[in-house]
Amino acid sequence: MSISAPRGLASSGQKPITEILHPLSAAEEPLSPGPDVTVSGGRDKEVGLTNGTPVETPSPASASVLFNRLQLDDDLDSDGRDPYADTETHDLFVTVDDPKKHVSTMETYITYRVSTKTTRIEFDLPDYSVRRRYQDFDWLRTKLEDSQPTHLIPPLPEKFVMKGVVDRFSEEFVETRMKALDKFLKRVADHPVLSFNPHLNAFLSAKDLNKRQGLALLSKVGESVKNVAGGYKLRVRPPEFCAMGEYLDTFNQKLGTIDRIAQRILKEQSEYLTELREYGTVYASWAGSEEELQRPLEGVAGCVTTCCGALEDMSENMGQDFLPVLREYILYIESMKNVLRKRDQSQAEYEGRLEAAVLRKQEDRTPIPAEVEKCQDKMECFNADLKADWERWQSNKRQDFKQLLTGMADKNVTHYEKCQAAWESLITLLQDKQTEDKTRTSVMSLLEGRVFIQIFPGQTSSTPNASLFLSSSRQRGFAREDKI
Repeated sequence: MSISAPRGLASSGQKPITEILHPLSAAEEPLSPGPDVTVSGGRDKEVGLTNGTPVETPSPASASVLFNRLQLDDDLDSDGRDPYADTETHDLFVTVDDPKKHVSTMETYITYRVSTKTTRIEFDLPDYSVRRRYQDFDWLRTKLEDSQPTHLIPPLPEKFVMKGVVDRFSEEFVETRMKALDKFLKRVADHPVLSFNPHLNAFLSAKDLNKRQGLALLSKVGESVKNVAGGYKLRVRPPEFCAMGEYLDTFNQKLGTIDRIAQRILKEQSEYLTELREYGTVYASWAGSEEELQRPLEGVAGCVTTCCGALEDMSENMGQDFLPVLREYILYIESMKNVLRKRDQSQAEYEGRLEAAVLRKQEDRTPIPAEVEKCQDKMECFNADLKADWERWQSNKRQDFKQLLTGMADKNVTHYEKCQAAWESLITLLQDKQTEDKTRTSVMSLLEGRVFIQIFPGQTSSTPNASLFLSSSRQRGFAREDKI
């Protein structure tokens, strides 16, 4: 029997759970190679989506997890729901908060409080509160990558910062990092497979982490996989994974461009804010030396101060909310590419072992070794888990960017509304000032006329005495220059 394409489950028309066979099950039929050695990595007949994309059977964490992964693509497109929402039991809640600075003779570092509430039987208590530093989160992510190589592990915020540019102990930096660590831990806790990892249990509950345990063994296992696949070049990556790689490259380019432009905008806004504050101070100082223009000048200074506050709020939102999300997804792209490379290594390992086994069979008629079938099972599990995490990541990405762009629009609207309201209030102030000046001028002109008649009865304003009176009145500011 010749080797066929990988077996999959169509997204339309779900099978009963009793008929679904896990790729690692021992009840599968044995592998029997044929003359065609160009293998795509499966055994039974191909089952695909309506667009021809083959679908792999996922590797389940439980029966309910496996069943709920078989969601209709039409449902995802129509209502935008997360296809894994039903698999999340929501019985594990984690929070990262309360950063504290620790100073010792050897080092200075920040720790964060990690609070956990759960009803899972894997935990001895329903509530935990431990303190962790950044390197503890890094340890957890490394352990998750080593123990769950087929899954996408959420990224951590970058560890290193440029000295002299960013103060890693500043309140703003610590707050931004704390939010990123909280998001990382929540994504892990919400994952239907990663949340049951024993290393996560230890991270959330243990007072002291034994970080060295198991690292040597895992390193040796990882090196052996690299050595097996290192000497074999991957033939053809399946189309769906090629599409993933191309999408990640394009998405990374777009996010990188937006990130660079946004950082330039933030820098220019900071410089403009400095100039704007100085601009308002000049008007406030000027108002103290101009009695007649005091109110209008003070109004301008107040408008500029209001615009400074609005611009500061908008810049703060860009620096603490917008840019971190962009950076998180840039790091997410690197994590996804890393999983794709591991998947390619798994496929290369399988193809290399299969080719060697077929050559041996042609020479001495020996049966295909069981390790070849295990490699194929591993590759199928890799494909299924990667596709499941890809769909989950796409759903989270849509939600995150909708929320991000909505928040950005609200902040911009709020900024311009505050500025508009401030300048409109200044226009009202100036109009009221003009009306007040006109009323004051009319009253003073009327009073001046009555005084003139009483002092110079029967005379006009052209007489010498009348001209002298009007000139003196104008100097005192009691009359306009038009004739009475």
